[in-house]
Amino acid sequence: MSRFRPWLAPLIALGFALLLFAGYKGLRLWQVHTLFEPENIVENFRTMSQLFDALPVQRSGPQRPLEEQPRELPASFNFQGNAIVLNDWIKQTGTTGLLVLADDRIAFEHYYQGNDVHTRAIGWSVSKSFMSLLIGVALEDGAIHDLLDPVTRYAPQLKGSGYEGVPLRDVLEMSSGIAFNEDYADPDADINRLGRTLALGGSVDAWVSGLKRDSPPGQQHHYISVDTQVLSMVLKGATGKSPSQYMSEKLWSRLGAECDGLWLTDGTGTELAFGGVNLCLRDFARLGLLYLHQGRSQSGEAIVSPNWVQASTHPRDAHLQPGRTQEEGEPNLGYGYQWWIPKSNEGEFMAIGVYGQFVYVNPKRRVVIAKSSAYANYNVDGIRMEHESLAAFRTIAHQLKP
Repeated sequence: MSRFRPWLAPLIALGFALLLFAGYKGLRLWQVHTLFEPENIVENFRTMSQLFDALPVQRSGPQRPLEEQPRELPASFNFQGNAIVLNDWIKQTGTTGLLVLADDRIAFEHYYQGNDVHTRAIGWSVSKSFMSLLIGVALEDGAIHDLLDPVTRYAPQLKGSGYEGVPLRDVLEMSSGIAFNEDYADPDADINRLGRTLALGGSVDAWVSGLKRDSPPGQQHHYISVDTQVLSMVLKGATGKSPSQYMSEKLWSRLGAECDGLWLTDGTGTELAFGGVNLCLRDFARLGLLYLHQGRSQSGEAIVSPNWVQASTHPRDAHLQPGRTQEEGEPNLGYGYQWWIPKSNEGEFMAIGVYGQFVYVNPKRRVVIAKSSAYANYNVDGIRMEHESLAAFRTIAHQLKP
């Protein structure tokens, strides 16, 4: 019989710990790799907090139910010379929920593919418009002094990075000049490298703090999710509270929300500001209602000023205007403070998330539409799908409010 070696037990324990750690990392990488697979995407999008870490957005204050006044939606709509059956569009775009509000009342609400009224669906980049709102509240509360302040005033960890000296307003408008590739279809793109870093438990803020600039800020619109992460760093530095905490305190206590929300985080517990908000569909729609009502909740309480709503949803400069170019045969969308603005004479604006998440607002028609989706073909024709969806939303708004 061999002699007992007292040093062997801790070594074995360490070996098991390393194997478990490696297994955990491998599982996270596998989850990221398969997140958007057609056979998994619907279930994944409604159970993101089971796959990844998350912090609560806690609802408090009175719930304010939405009144219902059911209406018929159009049977079809036209897009690029083709008549498209609305129910076919709903199915083909992977819709999991569609909610239409006209004059603040639910005109249509239906859920698909196993989602329901209580499902907390991932909003992806619709989260960016929530981040913009939180920045507006912090500005009006005095925690942020001026949109022309450099972001390093509030996020000193960005000193020495490409963000040093960049005004907060340019980051809000995604005109920071930072070098970043957001092509989801390219496995070597920065956005996918960031995703792998997060899957391995890395820090999103540390990763962003290492980015460099490739052009002067304020001159060119370049949509990059890392700009929204910088907004989160600014918010935390200015208020001492993280986005989920600030949203719970300043918004989810006053908006009349129906569901507690969730905000996905990295391995260090930092919110993924650019795409981590999970809410039930009615509460996504309440963001649109808030902006439709110039920053006032259903109860009439002012949460943010009309000036912020106006600035957020109207492009400020030439490089942000809609219709500068054509994409997929349609005028490109303009950009405000983390909101998309179509070329329009009706004041429309939208929050858009990858794979088919939308909050559409038409102030002239008094219509708000929220849509959750799991559009697995986004990397094939996602931009065309977004323009097609805008055509559907416009037809719905015009029929409900001629």
